[in-house]
Amino acid sequence: MPSKKKSSSPSFSSNVDRMVDHAFSILDLDEGTAQAIKACDSVLQVKFPVKIRGQIETFTGWRAVHSTHRLPAKGGIRFASFSDQDEVEALAALMTYKCALVDVPFGGSKGALHIDPNQYSRDEMQLITRRYTLELVRKGFLNPATNVPAPDVGTGQREMAWIADTYKHLNPEDINYQACVTGKPVQQGGIRGRVEATGRGVQYAIREFFRHPKDVASANLSAGLAGKKIVVQGLGNVGYHAAKFLQEEDDAKIIAIIEHDGVLSDENGLVIEDIYRYKVEHGSFKDFPGGHFSPDNKGALEMKCDILIPAALESQITRDNAERIQAKMIVEAANGPITFDADKILKKKGIVIMPDIYVNAGGVTVSYFEWIRNLSHIRFGRMERRYDELRGNEYANLLEEATGSKISESTRSMIVRGASELDLVRSGLDDTMRNAYQDMHETLHANEKIDDLRTAAFVIAIEKISRSYLDVGIY
Repeated sequence: MPSKKKSSSPSFSSNVDRMVDHAFSILDLDEGTAQAIKACDSVLQVKFPVKIRGQIETFTGWRAVHSTHRLPAKGGIRFASFSDQDEVEALAALMTYKCALVDVPFGGSKGALHIDPNQYSRDEMQLITRRYTLELVRKGFLNPATNVPAPDVGTGQREMAWIADTYKHLNPEDINYQACVTGKPVQQGGIRGRVEATGRGVQYAIREFFRHPKDVASANLSAGLAGKKIVVQGLGNVGYHAAKFLQEEDDAKIIAIIEHDGVLSDENGLVIEDIYRYKVEHGSFKDFPGGHFSPDNKGALEMKCDILIPAALESQITRDNAERIQAKMIVEAANGPITFDADKILKKKGIVIMPDIYVNAGGVTVSYFEWIRNLSHIRFGRMERRYDELRGNEYANLLEEATGSKISESTRSMIVRGASELDLVRSGLDDTMRNAYQDMHETLHANEKIDDLRTAAFVIAIEKISRSYLDVGIY
């Protein structure tokens, strides 16, 4: 994963605020309302000791709650050596707008622990994670009803299972304890499809874009995803799944993968699964026997391509390199990969940008499904799947009776098959991404003051949040 850039440019939270302010100006909201929506409700900082290898180490962590206009507040926890409070506040704000845009009834929150997970063993990470969880629970920043974390950079199913188990032991009377966190292993209350949800959402977002000829033309792209040349920055969970699905299911060409130690490229297209397996085994794709490797990852974002997918960290495209970006469209799979100043430069160049608060909403969408599943205490499809199969079998029999001929086994299997939990999760995610893009598309083309998808997305989100505040009489 590329390293996080440090510069004298505006902070991450400042970039988010400037984008939000632009949407406020379109909506002509009064200053008081704007400030109420933009303000971060609360930020918790914790410092706690853990004995590691015979020595006491003190760790620093945060949990920010941007908005509680809906409950619970929702957002991932990242373990990273570059994390700080400004980053956490910015990410919490983006979660608020993201959830509003895609109609997930959560407020926005985010957490982080300042740590390099690679420096600690599995058992040490478990001690640290459980201790961090204890701090969050004691301070009221972890609860199925009020604040629900999920995986992010440096965390995954393993850490979420530790968090849920710690919460359960601290609150043995809470029968909804599994809903205190999402992104858990399936056997610990997780939901099928959550691991790849964000990457799958990126794929669904791009697919929906290509269903709108007017928008495709605005990006100077031809119809259809097949054959499109794509550059992906970051081969973590999101970048890997997005690239894999786009290559294997949509016949797109992934011509370059950018990582912290270099870039692997091939104009004829890379085989993502092979590269990922090699990287998992060797820790890098530097010596991968296929494609061309170069240690110069800084200029790789500027490669000529149809679609650029930044799927790593924030502030990767800034005013320093925006002028040299050659992609026709940028799909923000990461949070805040383009700064406010860079966004303006890219727009002037005619590059279409699909905004982060839409593109990477797949994770929180499927987290919502998991949270609902945990509260209902039943697997999706458990009650109706076999009934649907029986009805499907009856339809197949009626079809044979009406036509006087026997249908093939493959056709019967297709008709009879009931939806599994994974089928339902993917269906719900696809529906969410389609509806959100259609809202953005309509808003963009209905309001002459709006000239890009990012502004349309923020306008939609802010309108929903302000309506929520007004309905309950907050102002």
